[in-house]
This record gives sequence, C-alpha cells and structure tokens, in this order.
Amino acid sequence: MTPPLYTASVPVFRHYLERARELLSRIGGDDAILLARLAPDMLTCGEQFATAAGFSLRSTFPLAGEPIPEFPDLGMDAGGLEARIAFANDRLLTLLPGAFEGAETRRIKHRAGFAELDQSGQEYFSLFGMPNFMFHLSMAFAILRQNGAEIGKADFDGLHDYPHGFRF
Repeated sequence: MTPPLYTASVPVFRHYLERARELLSRIGGDDAILLARLAPDMLTCGEQFATAAGFSLRSTFPLAGEPIPEFPDLGMDAGGLEARIAFANDRLLTLLPGAFEGAETRRIKHRAGFAELDQSGQEYFSLFGMPNFMFHLSMAFAILRQNGAEIGKADFDGLHDYPHGFRF
C-alpha cells in the first residue's frame, strides 16, 4: 500500500505544477505581467509562481527524510519560471513512495516567517506545506486574472469544464 502522505503530496503537486506551467503559457510572452502584484506589499506574480514551485519541494522532501533541493538560478521571466517548475517536477519524480513510510509522525523543524516550528509530518503537510503551495499558486492565478489573462477555474484545476466565454 502506498503511504498516504506520498499519495496526498507528490501526485497532487505534480498535477498542480503542470497547471502552473499551463497558466504561465497563457501570458503570451507578456513577461511584464509577472511583475504585477495584488497589493504593494505582496510578492509579484513571478515570485508567487516561484514560491509555489519551491513549496512543492519544501513540502515533500522533509516528509521523505531528504534535504530540500536547491533551485538553480533560472530567472524570473516566463521561460525561467517554466524551467523552475520543470526542475521541481523532476525532483518530485525522484521521491519514492517507500521514503514516506512513517512520514505522518516524523518530526519536522522549520521556519515559517519568523516562527520556529516543530510539527509532525501530518501537521507540517496539512497545516503548512500544502496550504502555502495553494496560497501562492492562487495568488499568481489572481494576479493573472486581475491583469486580463483569459483564464478560469478550469485552467486552475484542470478538471472543470465550461464553455468558452462562460461567466457567472
């Protein structure tokens, strides 16, 4: 049986990294949109995508008892962000399900902003890792929408289907 935290993490992150890659492809070479922010004190759209990619690794590798891989400097333009997403996806492919045996109770010490945390693997994943990944991906999506990208819920999750031009 595949360990539950492997099933809840690696395949889900891989799915949503592909969605992030697809969202990036929809900006049509307009890298300026990657500098947009929802508010002056928030990360840029590009930084939101980069942070989401980072959280896919930051959330999984400690669960597998492995060090978090360092991202190479790939740039913050669309091509660099797509390469960052590909790097994260490739690293996720190296994680074997067996490494997640006992991950629920593995202690993970980490920082969240200025907070020093010590959480079980289950708490770390459920209350920190996955929510942060989804937060940053959602912020990138919102910035794209705010700046005129023709994207919707189906583009975010890859599951919904709406006719072209459908609006609530």
